[in-house]
Amino acid sequence: MPGGRLTQQERRQIALGLADDLAYAEIARRLDRPTSTVTREVMRNGGPAGYRADLAHRATEQRAHRRRQAPARGAQAPASSRGRDEEAVREYEEVLANVFMQSGLPKMTARVLVALFTTDEGSLTASELVQRLQVSPASVSKAIAFLDSQGLVRRERDERRRERYVVDNDVWYQSMIASARAHATLVETARQGVAILGPDTPAATRLENVARFVDFVSESLVRAAEQARGVLYATSERGSV
Repeated sequence: MPGGRLTQQERRQIALGLADDLAYAEIARRLDRPTSTVTREVMRNGGPAGYRADLAHRATEQRAHRRRQAPARGAQAPASSRGRDEEAVREYEEVLANVFMQSGLPKMTARVLVALFTTDEGSLTASELVQRLQVSPASVSKAIAFLDSQGLVRRERDERRRERYVVDNDVWYQSMIASARAHATLVETARQGVAILGPDTPAATRLENVARFVDFVSESLVRAAEQARGVLYATSERGSV
């Protein structure tokens, strides 16, 4: 099985495989590469629908160039002390950021959320995020404001009175509840339209169907979140005894 970075020709074969709706495993088999290699390559370069071989190759060369220059700047975050493969960690962070972006998050917001999720402590200060991501404080501030509004991070003060941004199990639960509240607003607004447009009109029927669907999904989401939270916390408590 060949090692090393993907060649430009291999990336073109990946693009052709995606165009033919081949599974990642089949594309990998034809390239004699691990399936995980193909999966990471596609997900960090636009996903199945947006993958372009030449753009992916150029982006990889640019990332490699930035990594070679990083030690000279001296501003990179310290290496992990847990024996991790730093290259594999960086590749995974890119894949996860792309997944978050495909779910609707802006690029910088996705990178900030990934940094928080992949930090063992689950929290970072603004200055630590600036150093880790090599971006401006304004970029971090804007991303945190968005994540905070979506319930995806919470703020707390550490012993030095610095504001820290935290992700944990309860934050994800609170984000689900915030999403359910937004759905409830949509349901209420749709049903206002039913009254205004007239209950027997096609437009009103359409809005009522939207309200019923979203209401059902929202209630199911809240129940599932409550159940998952209870199971997760109960398991964690048993494991800590």
